[in-house]
Amino acid sequence: MVVKIVVLLIFFAVMIGVGVYCRRVSRDVNGFVLGGRSVGPWLTAFAYGTSYFSAVIFIGYAGQFGWKYGVSATWIGLGNAFIGSLLAWVILGRRTRLMTQHLDSATMPEFFGKRFASPAIKIAASAIIFVFLIPYTASLYNGLSRLFEMAFGIDYVWCVIAMAVLTGVYVLLGGYMATAINDFIQGMIMLVGIVAVIGAVLNSNGGFGEAMNTLSQIPAETNPGLSGAFTSFLGPQPLQLLGVVLLTSLGTWGLPQMVGKFYAIKSEKSIHKGTIISTFFAIVVAGGCYFLGGFGRLYADSIEFAANGTPIYDSIIPQMISNLPDILIGVVVILVLSASMSTLSSLVLTSGSTLTLDVIVPACKNEMDEKKKILIIRLLVVFFIAVSSVIAIVQAKSSVTFIAQLMGISWGALAGAFLAPFLYGLYWKRTTKSAVWVSFIAGVGIMCADMYCNFTGKVFISAFFTSPINAGVLAMVCGLVIVPIVSVLTAKPDRKAVDEMFACYDRTVVVHASTALGDEQSDVK
Repeated sequence: MVVKIVVLLIFFAVMIGVGVYCRRVSRDVNGFVLGGRSVGPWLTAFAYGTSYFSAVIFIGYAGQFGWKYGVSATWIGLGNAFIGSLLAWVILGRRTRLMTQHLDSATMPEFFGKRFASPAIKIAASAIIFVFLIPYTASLYNGLSRLFEMAFGIDYVWCVIAMAVLTGVYVLLGGYMATAINDFIQGMIMLVGIVAVIGAVLNSNGGFGEAMNTLSQIPAETNPGLSGAFTSFLGPQPLQLLGVVLLTSLGTWGLPQMVGKFYAIKSEKSIHKGTIISTFFAIVVAGGCYFLGGFGRLYADSIEFAANGTPIYDSIIPQMISNLPDILIGVVVILVLSASMSTLSSLVLTSGSTLTLDVIVPACKNEMDEKKKILIIRLLVVFFIAVSSVIAIVQAKSSVTFIAQLMGISWGALAGAFLAPFLYGLYWKRTTKSAVWVSFIAGVGIMCADMYCNFTGKVFISAFFTSPINAGVLAMVCGLVIVPIVSVLTAKPDRKAVDEMFACYDRTVVVHASTALGDEQSDVK
């Protein structure tokens, strides 16, 4: 116990120390929100990865989908790595950095407002972020409850309060740069921790071969005729598995807290390195989490079940590690705490800056100086942390016992509303503001309808869409189809204004020969 407490205190001290150190670069809005657009590849890549993977992934999703799909749940982690990280960096990274700097936009709603010349779109996007990031933020705390109670015997309420206060302190002090540096430290802990835990859990089950052999003998409820369902290549429910892969991978392309990392990239070299680092990080952390969760059924006799016989998914991963050596339990606690705090800091900074820069500042009649803007952002950061903490505590004391539901609804609404307008807005001049409005309405409408049906017991379209995961995929696909159709059918945007925006992609850049061959190379025989 003493060792665990000492490790936690050192961890807390480092986080706060980084916040104090980064105060010097957070004196204006650009520095506080974007780190002065001078963040290098390692910090950007780790900030992206740690914002991506939180306690929701490690405790909630890994437990839930590992139980449902067995080791084939590893495909979710690989999808996160190659679609949610690699392709996101390749397709969005450079264009996002160029366009947002050219438009002088610091948030996703501000990008929408300037790209489509519509203050109303900016306000609507801000409202969507405000409404749906709060439940997502609240879900981050829940993964800590059982883990801390198991390791320290601490009540969940105190865990939430401690995490909220600590995260708030370093975000308020150092802004984005403090978040990025702490994300790097927390990311290193996550990399080491997940590898150590996987090795220990497999070893406690007789090694990889023996664990797979035991798992292969467990029948699947959904497909009892399939022998070795939980060790098969695609698992017992391939279609449902694909839905999870798409929402948790492609969905990141439309999440403001993820896309915002590209705004702060320092240089072209940072994009290349960041792409590789971020992908490697996702393979190890996300792939490792879901791979670990795939062995959850080996602990079926010791996890908790609800009254209707359904497993309490949040209890699976904590039970898997409960008998590990104390030092490894301490590592896991720090791992999950790191994952949650890194995502929490990204979400509250995104929410606070968006509401300030896109709603409050434009609504003020008088010009607002930098200090006042930062003060308002800080106050809103405190507000978001406080509200999400209260929601997390209330939810924990209610009948809602799993943490994937809140994240699925929030993620689906945000990605469904924003993915298509943002992607087409970066690449296609013909995208219209009408198409953006339709995407917003469709994405939010689908998720609200799904949530209403789940609460009332009604069926939304079909039983397949009862899951917020599948409804979220539907919202994203609808946006990708609707935006080009509506754009073609509605009035073209002002050509001169759009050409001026896209001019940022056409300017000539001189590079060293080590980066690109010169014209004289064409004469070499």
